[in-house]
Amino acid sequence: MKAILCTEYGGPELLKYTETEDPALGEKEVLIEVAACAVNFPDVLIIQNKYQFKPELPFSPGGEVAGVIASVGHGVKHLQIGQRVLALCGWGGFAEKVKVSADRVFPIPPFMDDITAASTLYTFGTAYHALKDRAELKAGETLLVLGASGGVGLAATELGKVMGAKVIAAASTSEKLAVCQEKGADYLINYETEDLKDKIKEITAGKGVDVVLDVVGDKFAEPALRSMAWKGRYLVVGFAAGEIPKLPFNLALLKGCAVMGVFWGRFSSEEPQKNQQNLMELVGMIHAGKISQHIFKTYSLEQAPQALKDMMERKVVGKAVVVVKEKLEARDERLEGKKYQESRTKTYLPDRQDQESGISEGGFQKEGEGGKVVFRSVGDLKAFVGKRLGPSLWTRVSQEVIQKFAETTEDFQWIHVDTEKAKALIPGGKNLAHGYLTLSLIPKLLYDILPLEGVQMALNYGANSVRFPAPVYSGDQLRLQASIAKIEENPDGSIKLFIHAEMESDNATKPVCVAEMISVVRF
Repeated sequence: MKAILCTEYGGPELLKYTETEDPALGEKEVLIEVAACAVNFPDVLIIQNKYQFKPELPFSPGGEVAGVIASVGHGVKHLQIGQRVLALCGWGGFAEKVKVSADRVFPIPPFMDDITAASTLYTFGTAYHALKDRAELKAGETLLVLGASGGVGLAATELGKVMGAKVIAAASTSEKLAVCQEKGADYLINYETEDLKDKIKEITAGKGVDVVLDVVGDKFAEPALRSMAWKGRYLVVGFAAGEIPKLPFNLALLKGCAVMGVFWGRFSSEEPQKNQQNLMELVGMIHAGKISQHIFKTYSLEQAPQALKDMMERKVVGKAVVVVKEKLEARDERLEGKKYQESRTKTYLPDRQDQESGISEGGFQKEGEGGKVVFRSVGDLKAFVGKRLGPSLWTRVSQEVIQKFAETTEDFQWIHVDTEKAKALIPGGKNLAHGYLTLSLIPKLLYDILPLEGVQMALNYGANSVRFPAPVYSGDQLRLQASIAKIEENPDGSIKLFIHAEMESDNATKPVCVAEMISVVRF
């Protein structure tokens, strides 16, 4: 494969466009055929050996990609060959192929193109985490963005407006500030020609700013900190201007303000569920047209060193993107949007109450002789609250499945894995399935009885409560019955489904699992 390789530390001019071997795939990794790779400031640092992560030479820079899965490791179950995905690879993205840990790979919504997919996670993910989770920015507050024309800065400017803040954008040229104004900035400061502290004082009538998002550091940090309002929040995101500032922390005492670090990469690893929710909300904003990536320029793979040079020289406004291959399509149309949802749709057998209620009328439909019900909108789901879903098709819990679950969870209690001991000591002579194995089957069976068509995203969010009234034995057949208990609408346009789920076995008179499941859905 072709790749841009860093064989010695230094500037972009030392990078080589060359042929190299395909990456060797690990058990829990996927190999992605790269369509596009975003250019970020850490790429500039990593080739100079100045970043906190230090890959061994030689390596390819580029930490944020979009493309199509070419192969998957044996331990990867939730991703498929041919699926369009975006990924946080850390490095390796300036190449025709890159391997990525499966937990850093995310499906691309059908409406999103490769360039948008490759350029959204890092900047908007960082900015949204900073403003929402760290600063807890509120409508009506004043937000100052230092380095507002860069990728994270421009994302923060736009998100600040969406979140209802008054946004002051600070950048180094009038051209950069013009783009900030297009993204909604209320006030503009050229901190190369204007006194930053004086301008903030003028704009805020002496009150100061509630939140500072600082991407640049250096000489701009101290005047910004001195301009904080009482109980303000100073977000340390990066040091693109060069020097890491040495701040007089008596200012934090006098202002009663908090200085907060923002490390989105670690946040996404430490708090994956919260990060996933953020990404869903961002996808919703993109689809609704509330936010959009500003693409400065696209470069070919061979031109990637020039992209890094432009980043180093602070020419990039918004995002630069290296296009490796034009428009890679998913290789199996079942993995895209409507057709993917239709492929998961099964037969729904209505009970008499449903037939009498006329449930087939409206947006969702019973289609064909089998009486299949398809949900196409939030209204369809709301109309079904309290009604029975199911039963699903049967699924068998084999000893092989129990063994694989034990290996995944490293729970090797003999009642699960020792077949000889089970024959001697357990009534019936069969091993027991883990309770959480039974729970984990609910989402799979739920697809049978709650088919969704035309959704942008559907996420199994968790469980509010769960109990296991009866055991599941090796070889048992299980099926699911459920009902939608309630629906909550989220501010980003998605909904939370609270689903009462009961799993039954062909070998038990009681349910083997009763749970309240939560799913997040966006049409």
